Amino acid sequence: MKTKTLLFLFILLSFSVFSQTKVNPDEAAIKKSVTYFFNSIKAKNTNQAVGYIDPKFFTIIPKDQLTQILEMTYNNPFMKVDILGMQPGSVTKPELINGSYYSIADYYLKLKCNTGSLNDEMKKNIATMLVSKYDKNNVKYLPAEGSYLINASMKTCAISKDRKSWKLVFADKEYQSKLSKILPRKIIDKI
Repeated sequence: MKTKTLLFLFILLSFSVFSQTKVNPDEAAIKKSVTYFFNSIKAKNTNQAVGYIDPKFFTIIPKDQLTQILEMTYNNPFMKVDILGMQPGSVTKPELINGSYYSIADYYLKLKCNTGSLNDEMKKNIATMLVSKYDKNNVKYLPAEGSYLINASMKTCAISKDRKSWKLVFADKEYQSKLSKILPRKIIDKI
Protein backbone atom coordinates (compact mmCIF):
# COMPACT_ATOMS: atom_id res chain seq x y z
CA MET A 1 0.00 0.00 0.00
CA LYS A 2 2.82 2.39 0.89
CA THR A 3 4.55 1.65 -2.42
CA LYS A 4 1.38 2.39 -4.41
CA THR A 5 0.93 5.71 -2.61
CA LEU A 6 4.53 6.69 -3.27
CA LEU A 7 4.21 5.66 -6.92
CA PHE A 8 1.02 7.70 -7.26
CA LEU A 9 2.70 10.77 -5.71
CA PHE A 10 5.72 10.35 -7.99
CA ILE A 11 3.50 10.21 -11.09
CA LEU A 12 1.49 13.22 -9.92
CA LEU A 13 4.70 15.17 -9.28
CA SER A 14 6.06 14.19 -12.70
CA PHE A 15 2.95 15.49 -14.47
CA SER A 16 3.11 18.71 -12.47
CA VAL A 17 6.75 19.33 -13.33
CA PHE A 18 6.22 18.44 -17.00
CA SER A 19 3.26 20.80 -17.35
CA GLN A 20 5.27 23.68 -15.86
CA THR A 21 8.30 23.20 -18.10
CA LYS A 22 6.31 22.73 -21.29
CA VAL A 23 7.32 25.42 -23.81
CA ASN A 24 4.54 27.55 -25.21
CA PRO A 25 4.87 27.24 -29.03
CA ASP A 26 3.43 30.74 -29.58
CA GLU A 27 5.95 32.28 -27.20
CA ALA A 28 8.83 30.41 -28.83
CA ALA A 29 7.76 31.49 -32.34
CA ILE A 30 7.33 35.13 -31.29
CA LYS A 31 10.71 35.23 -29.56
CA LYS A 32 12.23 33.66 -32.67
CA SER A 33 10.81 36.44 -34.89
CA VAL A 34 12.06 39.17 -32.53
CA THR A 35 15.50 37.53 -32.37
CA TYR A 36 15.72 37.12 -36.15
CA PHE A 37 14.75 40.77 -36.63
CA PHE A 38 17.57 42.00 -34.38
CA ASN A 39 20.07 39.49 -35.73
CA SER A 40 19.33 40.85 -39.22
CA ILE A 41 19.98 44.39 -38.02
CA LYS A 42 23.13 43.30 -36.20
CA ALA A 43 24.33 41.70 -39.45
CA LYS A 44 23.59 45.05 -41.21
CA ASN A 45 20.91 43.41 -43.39
CA THR A 46 18.15 45.98 -43.06
CA ASN A 47 16.11 44.66 -46.00
CA GLN A 48 15.87 41.27 -44.32
CA ALA A 49 14.98 42.96 -41.01
CA VAL A 50 12.16 44.92 -42.64
CA GLY A 51 10.76 41.58 -43.84
CA TYR A 52 9.87 40.80 -40.19
CA ILE A 53 7.71 43.93 -39.90
CA ASP A 54 3.94 43.57 -40.30
CA PRO A 55 2.77 45.27 -43.52
CA LYS A 56 0.18 47.26 -41.52
CA PHE A 57 3.05 49.19 -39.94
CA PHE A 58 3.97 50.57 -43.37
CA THR A 59 0.73 52.59 -43.32
CA ILE A 60 2.28 54.54 -40.44
CA ILE A 61 5.81 54.69 -41.85
CA PRO A 62 6.30 53.73 -45.50
CA LYS A 63 8.52 50.69 -46.03
CA ASP A 64 11.24 52.59 -47.90
CA GLN A 65 11.30 55.28 -45.19
CA LEU A 66 11.60 52.65 -42.43
CA THR A 67 14.42 50.97 -44.36
CA GLN A 68 16.19 54.36 -44.61
CA ILE A 69 15.73 54.98 -40.87
CA LEU A 70 17.23 51.58 -40.04
CA GLU A 71 20.09 52.17 -42.50
CA MET A 72 20.82 55.62 -41.04
CA THR A 73 20.69 54.24 -37.51
CA TYR A 74 22.66 51.03 -37.84
CA ASN A 75 24.85 51.62 -40.93
CA ASN A 76 25.85 55.23 -40.31
CA PRO A 77 29.61 55.86 -40.68
CA PHE A 78 29.46 59.04 -38.54
CA MET A 79 27.61 57.58 -35.57
CA LYS A 80 28.20 53.87 -35.24
CA VAL A 81 25.41 52.01 -33.40
CA ASP A 82 26.05 48.39 -32.49
CA ILE A 83 23.68 45.91 -30.93
CA LEU A 84 25.75 44.30 -28.20
CA GLY A 85 22.98 42.02 -27.07
CA MET A 86 19.28 41.32 -27.27
CA GLN A 87 17.32 39.39 -24.67
CA PRO A 88 13.68 38.44 -25.30
CA GLY A 89 11.45 39.03 -22.29
CA SER A 90 7.90 38.11 -21.44
CA VAL A 91 5.30 37.38 -24.10
CA THR A 92 1.57 37.73 -23.53
CA LYS A 93 -0.84 34.99 -24.53
CA PRO A 94 -2.02 35.65 -28.11
CA GLU A 95 -5.52 37.06 -28.47
CA LEU A 96 -7.69 36.47 -31.52
CA ILE A 97 -9.25 39.75 -32.65
CA ASN A 98 -10.88 40.19 -36.08
CA GLY A 99 -9.11 37.19 -37.62
CA SER A 100 -5.59 37.97 -36.38
CA TYR A 101 -3.68 36.94 -33.28
CA TYR A 102 -1.97 39.66 -31.27
CA SER A 103 0.66 39.31 -28.57
CA ILE A 104 2.82 41.87 -26.76
CA ALA A 105 6.48 40.93 -26.37
CA ASP A 106 9.04 42.63 -24.17
CA TYR A 107 12.69 42.64 -25.16
CA TYR A 108 15.86 44.17 -23.83
CA LEU A 109 18.56 45.67 -26.01
CA LYS A 110 22.09 46.58 -25.09
CA LEU A 111 23.38 49.14 -27.56
CA LYS A 112 26.60 51.02 -28.01
CA CYS A 113 26.45 54.34 -29.81
CA ASN A 114 29.83 55.79 -30.81
CA THR A 115 29.66 59.56 -31.28
CA GLY A 116 33.43 60.16 -31.35
CA SER A 117 33.46 61.60 -34.88
CA LEU A 118 30.68 64.15 -34.25
CA ASN A 119 31.13 67.77 -33.22
CA ASP A 120 30.25 68.87 -29.67
CA GLU A 121 26.82 70.27 -30.57
CA MET A 122 25.81 67.04 -32.34
CA LYS A 123 27.07 65.00 -29.38
CA LYS A 124 24.96 67.11 -27.04
CA ASN A 125 21.88 66.63 -29.26
CA ILE A 126 22.48 62.87 -29.41
CA ALA A 127 22.86 62.71 -25.62
CA THR A 128 19.60 64.61 -25.13
CA MET A 129 17.77 62.36 -27.58
CA LEU A 130 19.12 59.15 -25.97
CA VAL A 131 18.20 60.26 -22.44
CA SER A 132 14.75 61.33 -23.65
CA LYS A 133 14.10 58.00 -25.37
CA TYR A 134 15.70 55.55 -22.94
CA ASP A 135 15.80 57.44 -19.58
CA LYS A 136 18.95 58.79 -17.97
CA ASN A 137 19.37 55.66 -15.79
CA ASN A 138 19.70 53.54 -18.94
CA VAL A 139 22.24 55.69 -20.77
CA LYS A 140 25.88 55.74 -19.69
CA TYR A 141 28.56 57.84 -21.35
CA LEU A 142 31.98 56.24 -21.84
CA PRO A 143 34.31 59.25 -22.30
CA ALA A 144 37.41 57.20 -23.20
CA GLU A 145 35.56 55.81 -26.24
CA GLY A 146 33.26 58.74 -26.98
CA SER A 147 30.41 56.24 -26.81
CA TYR A 148 27.11 55.75 -25.04
CA LEU A 149 26.13 52.42 -23.56
CA ILE A 150 22.35 52.02 -23.64
CA ASN A 151 20.16 49.48 -21.87
CA ALA A 152 16.77 49.66 -23.52
CA SER A 153 13.63 47.97 -22.32
CA MET A 154 11.25 47.86 -25.27
CA LYS A 155 8.01 46.33 -26.52
CA THR A 156 6.72 45.04 -29.80
CA CYS A 157 3.38 43.69 -30.91
CA ALA A 158 3.56 40.37 -32.74
CA ILE A 159 0.76 39.67 -35.23
CA SER A 160 -0.15 36.42 -36.96
CA LYS A 161 -3.01 34.92 -38.94
CA ASP A 162 -1.93 31.31 -38.33
CA ARG A 163 0.08 31.47 -35.06
CA LYS A 164 3.10 30.10 -36.94
CA SER A 165 4.48 33.10 -38.80
CA TRP A 166 4.68 36.24 -36.65
CA LYS A 167 5.29 39.77 -37.93
CA LEU A 168 6.23 42.68 -35.69
CA VAL A 169 4.93 46.18 -35.04
CA PHE A 170 7.10 48.56 -33.03
CA ALA A 171 5.34 49.64 -29.85
CA ASP A 172 7.78 52.42 -28.92
CA LYS A 173 6.50 55.64 -27.35
CA GLU A 174 6.94 57.68 -30.52
CA TYR A 175 4.56 55.40 -32.47
CA GLN A 176 1.85 54.93 -29.84
CA SER A 177 -0.38 57.77 -31.07
CA LYS A 178 -0.37 56.24 -34.56
CA LEU A 179 -0.82 52.61 -33.51
CA SER A 180 -4.58 53.08 -33.13
CA LYS A 181 -4.76 53.06 -36.94
CA ILE A 182 -3.45 49.50 -37.13
CA LEU A 183 -3.94 47.78 -33.75
CA PRO A 184 -7.13 47.01 -31.84
CA ARG A 185 -7.76 49.25 -28.81
CA LYS A 186 -7.64 46.19 -26.51
CA ILE A 187 -4.04 45.55 -27.58
CA ILE A 188 -2.97 49.21 -27.43
CA ASP A 189 -4.21 49.38 -23.84
CA LYS A 190 -1.74 46.60 -22.94
CA ILE A 191 1.29 48.36 -24.40
